[in-house]
Amino acid sequence: MNSSVKQITLAIINRSTARLHNLGLNISAEELQVMYDEIGTAWAGEYNDSEMADYEETPEEYAARIEDGRRVYEAHQQEIQYEKHKKWALNMATEARRMSVKIGNTDVGPGHPCYIIAEIGINHNGSVETALQLVAAAKAAGCNAVKFQKRTVDVVYTAEELARPRESVYGHTNGDLKRGLEFGLDEYTSIDEYCQAAGIDWFASCWDAASIEFMYPFDMPCIKVASASLTDDDLLLNLCYREKPVILSTGMSTLEQIDHAVDVLGADNLILLHCVSTYPAYNNELNLRAIQTLKDRYHVPVGYSGHELGIASTVAAVALGACVVERHITLDRTMWGSDQSASLEPDELKELVRDIRFVESALGDGVKRVMEREVPVMEKLRRATA
Repeated sequence: MNSSVKQITLAIINRSTARLHNLGLNISAEELQVMYDEIGTAWAGEYNDSEMADYEETPEEYAARIEDGRRVYEAHQQEIQYEKHKKWALNMATEARRMSVKIGNTDVGPGHPCYIIAEIGINHNGSVETALQLVAAAKAAGCNAVKFQKRTVDVVYTAEELARPRESVYGHTNGDLKRGLEFGLDEYTSIDEYCQAAGIDWFASCWDAASIEFMYPFDMPCIKVASASLTDDDLLLNLCYREKPVILSTGMSTLEQIDHAVDVLGADNLILLHCVSTYPAYNNELNLRAIQTLKDRYHVPVGYSGHELGIASTVAAVALGACVVERHITLDRTMWGSDQSASLEPDELKELVRDIRFVESALGDGVKRVMEREVPVMEKLRRATA
C-alpha cells in the first residue's frame, strides 16, 4: 500500500479535512463524513477485491488495514457511548440537584417533609405587636417559616393609584393605606430578632428592586416572588445574582409566561408554587392537578399557595406532591383588612400542619408489602396461601 493512500486513509479515519487539504484534496466535511461511513461499513465486513485493487495493496496489507480500522472504529464508537452516558449522568445529577433546594437548614423537595409557610403578609395591619403574635402562632402550630410582603410604595403603585380615595384607619387615600401597612427597618429588626430566638425561618416577597436591597441585609434564607411579579423581568434579573433560593408563585400566569420566568431566573435553587389568585378561591378554581403539570414541565420542587377557605384542599395538594405549602394566617378573620377573610386562624393552622404530617406518614414509600401487623390477621383469616 503506497504512502499517499495510507495518509489519505488515516486522514479519513481521523476525519481531518485539514490533513486532506494538505495532501491536495479539497474535500468538504460532509464528503468526509460519507467517506468515513463507507470505511466504517468496510470495517464491518463488506470487503471486496476491487477495494484492494483501488488501494494497490496485498491481501495481507488489506487485512491489516481493515483490522486497524476496525479497532479505531470501535474505539470511536465506545467514545461516543461514553460521552452519551456522561451527558445522561450529568443531566440526571443536575435534575436531582434541582429537585432539592435548601432553605436555611431545611432540605425542600420530593422525599423531604413538606415545608409549611404561614404568610403573615399585611395581616399585621401595620402593628409589629400583631406581627409577633402571628409569628408565635405559626411557631406553635409547627410551621417552618413565616412570610411578609415588602414594597416600595411609590415604585409599585402609580401616583394616580395612590391618590385614589380610600377610607381606612390610616387616612383617606389608597396611598395612606399602603404606606400605613409597610414596615420599616425598626419593625423588621424586631421581627428578625424574634424569629431567630423562636427558631423559625422568615422571609418576604419583594415587589421591587429597592425592596430586595432593603431586605437583603437580614440574610433571609430565601426570597419570594409574588404572582403579580412573575412577568417583571427587571425584578427577576435582580434576583439571578443573589445566590439565594427563589420561591415563585404562578397565579394568573400561563405556561408560556412561566416558561419565560424560569428561563430568566434559571432552574437552579428555584421552587414553583401552583396558585390561583382569587380571594377567596373557589374549590372548582383550584386545579390542583396543575401541581403535577409543573413538576413534569420544569423538574424543580413544586408547592402550593392557597387562598381558599378551609384546609382540605391544601392537604390534598400535599397528597398530590406539593413539597411546599403556603397559607395566609390571621389572629381573627373578622379583623380589618383585605386578606383577613381568606386566612386561617391559629387553631385552623394547627389542624392544617397536623393533617399534612398525617398525610405524609400515610403516603409511605409506595413499596407493596405485607405489614408486620397484618401477619396475625392473615394467619387467622386466609384459608389458602399461594
